[in-house]
Amino acid sequence: MTDDLKQEFDAARIRHLLFKSKLRSFLYGSDTQQGPIRDPEQCAMGQWITQRALPAYGHLPETQELDRLHRLIHVEGSRLMDLHLAGQSDVATAGLGKINALAEAIVDLLHQIEARLRAS
Repeated sequence: MTDDLKQEFDAARIRHLLFKSKLRSFLYGSDTQQGPIRDPEQCAMGQWITQRALPAYGHLPETQELDRLHRLIHVEGSRLMDLHLAGQSDVATAGLGKINALAEAIVDLLHQIEARLRAS
């Protein structure tokens, strides 16, 4: 069980990094698909939260907070994408600091959830 749990949460962290990477690529001019960046239901992390984390771990307040922050990071990512598309690329890339802070909070929550599940 502990190896499976570690593997599951490692995969969640990788999914989360993929979002950050896609957003950064878009903001630096790559022709990246917008849907998974803008829509929390389309990204791999959002699918994991909806299909696995909430049903299995939704009783934990950290999981509810994870879902909230995940949705918030997509709102912020969409805002930065809109700035970029409006020709304000410098302002958009400057906003990556807020994305990074949200991303760190999400990673912390993933660690907290994993630790609570290991302890139970």
